[in-house]
Amino acid sequence: MHPAFLVAVAAVALAGCDGEPVAEQRGSDPQLPAPHRGLLPDMAIPRPAAWGSDLPTVPQGYRIQAIATDLRIPRQTLVLPNGDILVAEGAGGNAPALRPKDIIAGYIKSLGKTSVPGGNRLTLLRDADGDGTYETRGAFADNLNAPYGLALVNGVLYVANQDALVRFDYRDGQTEASGPPTKVTDLPSAINHHWTKSLAASPDGRFLYVGIGSNSNITERGMEAEVDRAMIWQIDAETGAHRPYATGLRNPTALAIQPGTDRLWAVVNERDEIGPNLVPDYLTSVREGGFYGWPYSYWGQNLDTRVRPQDPEKVAAAIRPDYALGSHVAALGLAFSSQAVGPQFTEGVFVGEHGSWNRTEPVGYRVVFVPFRDGRPAGEPIDVVSGFLTGDGNARGRPVGVSVDPRGALIVADDLSNTVWRVTVSR
Repeated sequence: MHPAFLVAVAAVALAGCDGEPVAEQRGSDPQLPAPHRGLLPDMAIPRPAAWGSDLPTVPQGYRIQAIATDLRIPRQTLVLPNGDILVAEGAGGNAPALRPKDIIAGYIKSLGKTSVPGGNRLTLLRDADGDGTYETRGAFADNLNAPYGLALVNGVLYVANQDALVRFDYRDGQTEASGPPTKVTDLPSAINHHWTKSLAASPDGRFLYVGIGSNSNITERGMEAEVDRAMIWQIDAETGAHRPYATGLRNPTALAIQPGTDRLWAVVNERDEIGPNLVPDYLTSVREGGFYGWPYSYWGQNLDTRVRPQDPEKVAAAIRPDYALGSHVAALGLAFSSQAVGPQFTEGVFVGEHGSWNRTEPVGYRVVFVPFRDGRPAGEPIDVVSGFLTGDGNARGRPVGVSVDPRGALIVADDLSNTVWRVTVSR
């Protein structure tokens, strides 16, 4: 059955649904509505549109510029010690559709994506004279398998492909890898409903943390497909030995270590199909041995009645996340800020919100700043990079990874316009 026909059927089914008012559950104590299930979830995705002469919107006193265009699906970035920027380019996943609604959802999501194939490479950008123009661009490493997470520690560059964690030796100023990567350990890659593998390194370089998403929305493929899924692994960098560090995280799409501490933080994409205003994607510190609810419950002990069999003990143990970002914003980027970015953004995190597909009123499609106080989230998120949506409901870009340059620049990967953006204080 052709996807376009199924989409037409979906439109008819949705036309009779009572839409919920637009609401974004954000902050440490979000007010969650009752679950709402229908024949099909609300679905609408902005179509790609060109930037033309326009630019994303940034706060007063800041400017934004494109430092690389015509990339091949840039996902995450890493600022190297000499100021060079590595860009992971690629797209993965091979999960077959289970239900007619999966075919519909897949088709609708494809309408909001770039037509460019993934690069399966790391691209290096260099601004040799420090004027903000990255005049050198080349392939640092290619023939990778949907690279996503990046980390550099103790002279070793780690890359999380969709099927393995690999490493390269790195010298400051190097413009290309000296050889093929060395495998640290395999990563779960069967089905790969959620293929992205996020990555962070402990400050001493002893451990790597890899976020591994679930193989379904809510266990539609059975629990056997979820072995080693919906969790964060802790990996010994020397031996590749690994163990679950935290579990019950449906799709931990970005990880970061809080500066000055060993505390791991994550942004997590939550489940779908119980309403446009459930469940909030979230930002949270990650406790060793902690369980965060998926699939049995959400936002602490809110029971998901779709899961069979239930597990009351797991629900009782579920940890409530630190901070709700809003339902379906699709947070894919996370970076701690610094004083160099400016007084308004001294303490807190930047979050790249890729944007929704499963609600009629789009949310996300921006980079926000979540302010911290005394090391914890405190206050409303602030729009930092916006304007990705047009007035007629199309999208000119979709933010993914975010990085903070020690010189004070915010680096944003945009996988729809295939651009890397740089935000700086106006001089």
